[in-house]
Amino acid sequence: MFEGLQQAGRGLSDAAGVRVWPVGSLLRAIVDSLEARFNPVAVKGELAGFSRAASGHCYFNLKDVQGQVRCAMFRRAASLLDFSPRDGQLVEVRGRLGVYEPRGELQLVVESMREAGQGNWFEQFARLKSKLESEGLFEAVRKRSLPLLPRAVGIVTSLGAAALHDVVTTLERRAPHVSVVIYPASVQGAQAAGELLQALSKAVERAEVDVLLMVRGGGAIEDLWAFNDERLARAIVASPIPVVCGVGHETDFTIADFCADVRAPTPTAAAELCAQPQNVWLRALDLAMVHLQNAVDRQLESHSQRLDRAASRVGQPSHWVAREKAGLDLHAQRLSHAASLALQRQSSRLGRLERELPKAFSASTLLARLRLERAQTRLELLDPGLVLQRGYAWLADAHGHTLTSVTQVNPGQPVCATLADGELNLTVT
Repeated sequence: MFEGLQQAGRGLSDAAGVRVWPVGSLLRAIVDSLEARFNPVAVKGELAGFSRAASGHCYFNLKDVQGQVRCAMFRRAASLLDFSPRDGQLVEVRGRLGVYEPRGELQLVVESMREAGQGNWFEQFARLKSKLESEGLFEAVRKRSLPLLPRAVGIVTSLGAAALHDVVTTLERRAPHVSVVIYPASVQGAQAAGELLQALSKAVERAEVDVLLMVRGGGAIEDLWAFNDERLARAIVASPIPVVCGVGHETDFTIADFCADVRAPTPTAAAELCAQPQNVWLRALDLAMVHLQNAVDRQLESHSQRLDRAASRVGQPSHWVAREKAGLDLHAQRLSHAASLALQRQSSRLGRLERELPKAFSASTLLARLRLERAQTRLELLDPGLVLQRGYAWLADAHGHTLTSVTQVNPGQPVCATLADGELNLTVT
């Protein structure tokens, strides 16, 4: 019962991890949970403590062997009773569960009451409602928005119904430019459900309207039973045309109300929901025209001022000449100053180079001399004559080829040995 309340309670928590509720918020959350889970609800039980106040409202308990619930029946619903309730009487009531917030009590607001044994209408209604709800036919996410500016409105109702007159009158008053197409069908009796289904199918097949109104006036649950037909409910859900259901009075609910894209409390309200008043759009157009005219006037004024300024400039060319001459003089001054600065920088650079050149030449000459001396030293170290002065000799054959191995000579072969101070001709023995 309180699953919705538990889900709604996830939020700010105290130190123990439990949300701290304000009393009013808690009661409203309970009311929302009851509304989503149970309402509308039908209950069968025994009257106890029945009383009728001077205001016409009735207060009583409805009980059985397992418990009781406090009930309130307001004057309008009580005036429709066709019998005099009394304590101990077994009755069936239809209404909405809620909370009487001043005392925090669970309360059933009764919308209709009848003596028990009049049939099982409410049980059938509750079973079908539960079945279709479990299939997701009542989900808000699948329902479509109504067109903002419908070109044509379809009405599914009886030609003799007062609801038809109310809807047509309302549409003529609010939106006389909108076309109205009537799909006649019985709205009460054994054949009503089939005719309603046929009229809805015809509207879908023709596809000549942008929204459908399914309407009829109030009555007992038996009178409205055609709108609790399962086939009609599924056809409303499958309709590609948005459907507004305005059946009965504000307190009346049918399966068609839950399946429709929009539920209107009365047929007149259904007409008001599907068509915005023409004068509202005319006022919006007038306001848009005023804004457009103001924007055009502002643009004209702005362009006029620009033309005036351009005309004043064209009419006095001497101002342009004087301004351009002043600009040229400024550029000439800047050019002269820039040339002077450049000459000064180049003169300073030449003087600096003139001072630094002798030092750079002397340093370069010294560096070259040192490099030459190092090269001479390395060259002398590579002179083979120095090696011969240490007692070594250089051997060569008759052709002047250097001999570096004994395998290069044969016995009796002449060779030449070069020493530090001369050459010797030798023969290999």
